[in-house]
Amino acid sequence: MPSKNTKLYSLILLLADIFVLMAVFTLAYIVRVQIDNRPLVANIYAVDFLISSIIIVAAWVAIFASFGLYSASTYNRRLVEWSKLALGSFIGILLVIGWEYITEEHIFPARLVMVYVLFGSFAVLILEREILRIARGLLFRFGRGIRRVLIIGNSDATRDIAFNMSDTKRSGYKIVAIAGPAKVVPKSLDLHHFGSVESALKEIKKLRVSTIIQTDLYDSEKRNQKILNAAQINHISYSFIPGEPEFYAGKNTVDVFLGYPMITVSETPLVGWGAIAKGVFDRFAALILVVLLSPVFLVIIVLQKILNPGPIFYTHKRLSRFSQPIGLVKFRSMKDRPTAHLNAAEEFRQMGREDLALEYERDHKVENDPRVTRFGQFLRDTSLDELPQIFSVLKGDLSLVGPRPIMPSEAKFSPVKTALLHSVKSGVTGLWQVSGRNELSFEERIELELYYARNWTFWLDIKILLKTVTVVFKRTGAK
Repeated sequence: MPSKNTKLYSLILLLADIFVLMAVFTLAYIVRVQIDNRPLVANIYAVDFLISSIIIVAAWVAIFASFGLYSASTYNRRLVEWSKLALGSFIGILLVIGWEYITEEHIFPARLVMVYVLFGSFAVLILEREILRIARGLLFRFGRGIRRVLIIGNSDATRDIAFNMSDTKRSGYKIVAIAGPAKVVPKSLDLHHFGSVESALKEIKKLRVSTIIQTDLYDSEKRNQKILNAAQINHISYSFIPGEPEFYAGKNTVDVFLGYPMITVSETPLVGWGAIAKGVFDRFAALILVVLLSPVFLVIIVLQKILNPGPIFYTHKRLSRFSQPIGLVKFRSMKDRPTAHLNAAEEFRQMGREDLALEYERDHKVENDPRVTRFGQFLRDTSLDELPQIFSVLKGDLSLVGPRPIMPSEAKFSPVKTALLHSVKSGVTGLWQVSGRNELSFEERIELELYYARNWTFWLDIKILLKTVTVVFKRTGAK
């Protein structure tokens, strides 16, 4: 919901970034060329360097914009902003290096200037944005530039929006009134509550409302039109935020169809170019991992033959994207036994372990599985049993990151949730593995994986992959 304030702040950020980057480029040139007396790689005159700097800064700002660094969803989240600034600066420098390599013309007079620019720009950009963040918070605290909001709605989303926007010094919005049932009014907020829409609309001028947010459409078209008309008559902004959670799931696009605004809701944002980029990354990374880990595969195969006689690998039928069956391959961690084809609960009952059968039916796992060998337990504890799945990624059956492939028997627990989970390809690792792994209940695991399917981003994949490395080395929750 971009307002004049957010647009103005984005413009200020853009101008400040340009100023800061030009200052860093200029200072880097002065330090290396005029203060440092060592020989230069190339004699670049100040005017030529200035012209090149203007072009490079324009490219950097374009990169920053593509990363969303001038969007409230980024600059309101400090760590996300910092990571994108670092990546944007690094890519900017790589473009300069690539240009010099292709054209065989020097832009910078010395390589050290690149180093100064890379680290200097990142540090000064963070400082600049922190100063602007503090200044904006001070203005909001003293009531400057804030939007006074009337929220109209009946759903839980009404209460959530009011609560999340209530931090005025951060959001720039002050909730002055809510029109709806008492249940949607957060108890911690000091505001006016109106039981009816009509009574709230009469107080717009008195409350100095500058924004109306509606979260639910009423059955009466006339009533909905009255709200919109009130915003237009009083020359204030109006926004409609759907209260149904389905509108926040997946990828939403707004288009015009036969003269009407049309909102298209996809199951997941992992469509189009995002899916293509993820597929290319998966296969490229899997190929590198296969090469790097080939000695580890060889050692495990030899030890498996010595310590755990029988088949080296274990293949089990699982369901992946669109509920298509795949063969999930692991290093075998259980004893070679004739009852391996049975359901785990049935197998435990044949062993006379009704307690384990009940535990499996309740949690879809057991704490101490007597079928697991000592070497197999080591493979599980270190997650080495999962390594063969890299070949499944290379084949295209799995992704590096995604929901865990489920067994056909688990699909019946919730057909609707299973369908949403399988809107994306299953993965070797995922959000649940790095959020507690075996300590999580089956329901908690499904909810985490649903969140992943609905909110996928390439950044989320990278974060999960990095956290997976930490989890594996710490053996967090692995059993």
